[in-house]
Parts: sequence; C-alpha cells; structure tokens
Amino acid sequence: MIILRSVGLLALLLLIIRIMGIRQASRMTLFDFVWSVVLGVTVASIGLNIIDNLLLGLTVLLVWSLLPALVHILALKSKKFREIVHGKETVLINNGKLLEDKLTQVRLTSEDLLSQLRKKSVFNFADVEFAVLEPDGEVSVLLKKDKQPVSAKTMGIAMGQETSPQTVILDGIILNEPLASMGLNKSWLAAELDKLGVATENVFMAQVDSYGQLYLDLFDDAINLPQPKTKELVFVNLKKCLADCELYALGTNDSKARSMFSEAADTLGSVVMDLEPWLKK
Repeated sequence: MIILRSVGLLALLLLIIRIMGIRQASRMTLFDFVWSVVLGVTVASIGLNIIDNLLLGLTVLLVWSLLPALVHILALKSKKFREIVHGKETVLINNGKLLEDKLTQVRLTSEDLLSQLRKKSVFNFADVEFAVLEPDGEVSVLLKKDKQPVSAKTMGIAMGQETSPQTVILDGIILNEPLASMGLNKSWLAAELDKLGVATENVFMAQVDSYGQLYLDLFDDAINLPQPKTKELVFVNLKKCLADCELYALGTNDSKARSMFSEAADTLGSVVMDLEPWLKK
C-alpha cells in the first residue's frame, strides 16, 4: 500500500509542479520555499500513512495546490499584493554610497553584502555604482562606468548578428531537420567531413554555426581536428585582393587601367569594411 501510494503521489506531485511552474531553488522567494516544504511534507505524510485518511490528505494537498495558484494570479494582477507575498527590491548601494539603514532593514550584515559582491566578481565595493537586493535574495550589481568590462558597443565596433548553432550529427547519426533549417543538406555535410578525413560514424557531435562553419567532436578524443578557418581565409583573401588592386593601380602607366584598379580597390575596401564584423568574430 505504501509503495502504491508513493508511486501515485509522485505522479501527482510532478503534475502539480508542472502546473505551478515551480522555480529553481536558487530563484525561489520565501513564499515559494514555504509552499514547497508544505507540499513535500504533505505528500510524505500521505505516502507513509501518517495521514491515514487518504481523502483528507488529498484534500489538504488540493488546497495547498490551488491556493498558491490563486496567490500567483493575484500577484500578477496587483503590484502591492505581489510585494506583500514575494517581497520587493531593496537598494543597498546607490550612486556608489552604501546604505547602512537598508542593510539593517533586510537583516543583511556587511560581510553578507561583501560575500554577495564577490559572487558577482566584485571585490571592491567602491567599484559599485548601484546594487539592489532582489526578492529571491540575490544581489544585482551595476558597476561604475570606468569599471565596466570593455565591449564592442563601448568601442563603437559594429558586430554581426549571430544565431544559435545547430546540431547536425549526434552519436554518429545525421539530423536532417537542423540541416534543412540552415539551408544545407547531406551532400554539403559529406563534403565537409571529407575535407577533414572523418567518417560520419566516428563523429560524436557536430554543430554548424550561423556562418556555415562546421565544428566536430569525435568519439576518439585522442584525435585532434583543425579548427575551422573559413572566415579567416575569406577575410585574408579579400585583403590580399585589395592590396593587389592598389599595387596594380600604382604600378601601371596606363591611365585607363589605373582608374579601373583604383575603382576596384575602392569597391573592395568598402566590401572589406562591411564584412569585417562578420568575418573576424
């Protein structure tokens, strides 16, 4: 009877969790944590026959499943109700200044705050412009402008858009749907594998990125495969063609040829500038 109850309650618990959309433990609010504990204790009590009346136990389980769902719906509708149930954000550092009264309010010691900052790879609180304690207990940090990591945007460098890579081989089996979604086929894949001298059945995993470059992992980890250089080779060849056109323009005495080579160099220069963000990623 205990085995049958446990199996049935496990299936019921999984269904409740899927319906409620329970969060990861690290992202739970206090309300989510209390609900999870009560739900687990109730299920264990029914399964171990501590609650001998099965109907009564299932009624308790039903109530503790429906009420939180109702609470979540109300929380979505009302900001004030959401703050009561889940709590609200608390600013701990503002404009680089530590707010001691806010730390006391949320019962967080200075050591706790420093520990949270270190988890964000911040070892000097003076580097923080803004920090806020989230309802799930995590501290979100915004560094000062001069302490933020350099990015392509801050340097004014345009970067090409990139989509997620598609897995085209898994456990030595070719996956047709991801290939087709990228506009590729088995013939292309076979040609790429032939270039590397690799058979399909020896490939554990293969992925194709948004630029059409193929990345492999073989069953035999002792074999080292060369990394794809297609984009780098295209960029180098374009630069070489540009340099050649400029050289020919300077080396010819024919005004017509000089004009043609100069015009070609200008066109290639524009192409190289446009493609550089994509080819040098």
